[in-house]
Parts: sequence; C-alpha cells; structure tokens
Amino acid sequence: MIFKFRRKVPRIFSSRGYLLVIMFKSRVGSVLGLASRGRFSWQPAVAQRWISIKTLTTPNENAVKFVSTDGELLQDHGSSSVEIKNTDDSLISHSKLAQRIFVQCPGVESLMIGDNFITVNKDPMVHWNQVNSKVIELLTEHLASGENTLTEEFHSAKDSQEVGYEMTMPKFDLTEEDKEVSDMIDEIIQTRIRPAIQDDGGDIQYRAFDPKSGTVYLKLQGACKSCSSSEDTLKHGIESMLKHYVEEVQSVVQMLDPEEEVALKEFDKFERRIQSKNGKDASAP
Repeated sequence: MIFKFRRKVPRIFSSRGYLLVIMFKSRVGSVLGLASRGRFSWQPAVAQRWISIKTLTTPNENAVKFVSTDGELLQDHGSSSVEIKNTDDSLISHSKLAQRIFVQCPGVESLMIGDNFITVNKDPMVHWNQVNSKVIELLTEHLASGENTLTEEFHSAKDSQEVGYEMTMPKFDLTEEDKEVSDMIDEIIQTRIRPAIQDDGGDIQYRAFDPKSGTVYLKLQGACKSCSSSEDTLKHGIESMLKHYVEEVQSVVQMLDPEEEVALKEFDKFERRIQSKNGKDASAP
C-alpha cells in the first residue's frame, strides 16, 4: 500500500508505544488512519464513519484474529463461523473477500470468518509483516463497501462439499436418555467452551457422542486447529470441563477433514523414515 503524506507525520511516544497519524488515499476515498499497538482505524472521507480493525494475537503463532468493532462480516448474527482454505476453490468463488485476501496475500493458508472477526492462518515461512497491513486494508475496504461477505449460495456449496465427510462420521443409536446427555454436552460447548475458543481466534463444532464408550467427537477450526497446543486445549481444557459437568463423558476426540487425515498419515510416514534413517546412522561404525 502506498501512503501519500500531506504533511510531516508526527510521532507521539509514551510508555505504551507510539501513535502514528497518517493521511493517504485508497479506493474508498481520502482516508485518515490511526495505528497504535495492534489497532488500525481509517475513515473514508465520503462516509464520515470510523471503521476500526483490531488485531489480536492467538496461542497459535501462525494465526492472527482481525476484529471489526464497527461492522459485521456475517449477515446472520450468531451463526456458526465458516472456514475457507486456499484450496477450496468452490467456496472461495462465493466470497469476494476471501478471493481478494488469497490473491493479494500470498502465504495465507486459510480464513475463518465469524460475526465480527476473521482469523487468518498463514504459512510458517511467511512473516506477519507481509500479511497484516494488506489484510487490514482489504477488510476495511470490504466493510466500507457494504458487500455481503458470502453469497447466498455459499452454504449450499459448503454442504455439497461436506457430503463425503459426513458419510465418514461415526453414527450412534441414541436412547432418549442418551439424547439428553448429548444435548447437555452441546449446551456446555455452546455456552462455556465455544466463547473461549472464539476469543483465541478459533471455533469448535460438536459432532457426535458415543454413549457406549463415553467419547465426544469435536471439530476444531481456525487458530485452534493448527496450534501447537491444540492437544492440550482438547484434553486439559475441553475434556476436563465436559467430564466435570457430564459424568457420562470419558474422552474427547478431534475429527479431521479427509485431506487433513491424509496429510497426517503422510507426515507420520515421513517421521518414521527419518527415525529409521537416524537409527541406521547411529548404529553404523
């Protein structure tokens, strides 16, 4: 992004860092921008309305949460977050915002879009300096334009994409008592667990409950899915809470997409080859 300064930029230093005041032009008109400690605001001269974007770090060093305090990204408030990967061409075609981010921000691997936030997951080899400012620019322009984030056909396309995945999901015959337990698990996830997960730039979906083994099947999304501490979150956070409130729960298992399962198997094979090679090298005279 090219900044055109009308006058010398003042810097105001304090114990909290500095505030940078800039004037520049963009496709939405002359803009006054303010940036300070992860917060960026700009105001189109024609709109007379502040659009404020906050960037929040997450437990995952490769994921950042961009929060809009002045506009909503999903039209149905309170609906489930949606995840779009850079390989999901059928879904990307139903979101202009996703198209722009993936094209103009090389290294972005996936997006998770919520009511008023978007979590960006990037390639570990890409630095955030190459991503942050462009995502803020594209997100602000999108909110200023008033465009819908998703087309009306998006959810139909996503449902079609998940047909094969749903067929591989475990299915269990539940008695009325089992259904009550399942509903209780779902309520705890929605009211106690999901808000905390969303604060960290992720989301969670309750998939199924096996009454025989006491196993709860979940799907993590966004920052939490690829976080190095996701297993700790699953076992020591989610599993512990569900066990505390629902005595029937014995364990929690994370469900993976088919492509994620393939990638995990390939990674396991690669690790075994490395370990085998290291073992041979160590035993060699």
